[in-house]
Amino acid sequence: MDVLSEVLRAVRLTGAVFFDVEARSPWAAATPDVATIKRMVMPDSEHVMVFHVLTHGSVWCELRDGSTPPLRLNAGDLVVLPMGDPHMVSSVPGMRAEPNLANYYRPSDRALPLPFVLNEGGGPERCHFVCGYLGCDAQPFNPLLEGLPRIFHASVSTATRGWLMSLIRVAVEETMHAGSGGETMLAKLAELMFVEVVRKYVDGLPKESRGWLSGLRDHHIGVALRLIHGRPAEAWTLDALARSCGMSRSAFADRFTYVVGIPPMQYLVRWRLQLAARFLESGAVGISIAAARVGYGSEAAFNRAFKRFVGVPPGAWRKSRAAGMAALL
Repeated sequence: MDVLSEVLRAVRLTGAVFFDVEARSPWAAATPDVATIKRMVMPDSEHVMVFHVLTHGSVWCELRDGSTPPLRLNAGDLVVLPMGDPHMVSSVPGMRAEPNLANYYRPSDRALPLPFVLNEGGGPERCHFVCGYLGCDAQPFNPLLEGLPRIFHASVSTATRGWLMSLIRVAVEETMHAGSGGETMLAKLAELMFVEVVRKYVDGLPKESRGWLSGLRDHHIGVALRLIHGRPAEAWTLDALARSCGMSRSAFADRFTYVVGIPPMQYLVRWRLQLAARFLESGAVGISIAAARVGYGSEAAFNRAFKRFVGVPPGAWRKSRAAGMAALL
């Protein structure tokens, strides 16, 4: 079981490349808080992350509030802001600009991305990057979001960089010349690059780091996560999971809670509810069938668990999601 891939499927990761930017130093571009532009850029997604991919030159990226050190990006680097925080991308660190909210829209007469040239008559230092968004579900449970920092970046691997950067260039050119499929191609490339940098981020985590991503590579906890995600409807007990990991009940419970941040049986419940929510949203099955598919023998027990962790009963959840989608049409 590839737990990361399973989570990305369940939380419905989708990508969109919005801007194709050519810039000459000195320059600065501001990205607003994603909450202010979400409805314009990815209205169908519950949660929206921001990303930038540098294909040529070098840039700096930093949170607007200056709470973290600026990150230097080189060609082949991708930076992700999982919480959609307002931030700056610039030729040198510390520069500031104001975002233009009028730039954030989906054109009806052409495909994305939107081309921009910054400081066209500027100096000889030139860079090129594409910017976009990654949408996903946040509720009932998205363990990936809870395990990511406010901003992180990584380089696309050397083996991948050549063909990936070439595909980005081809897709952008196809889109600019009204070629078919370029926008979809870029969206899928964004998803692929996100997975790549998350994998590299996990590989670079300190040995004793904590969080869901650290749990994926933990010798014992990784086994438990693969079992839970591989067979979520199974009648797991704390004892059964501990034995499968080769640990005592108490040692396993303590280790899982320490690394992942929540107790193992609570994690199991929350993941089951995430899967059940997807069944409910589809409208293909009723509440009792959704409950049974994720391991609940009693609809009443499922209703109690859903309300406890989500805040509303499953029927109300389904109605609110349907109403939200109808409002977007």
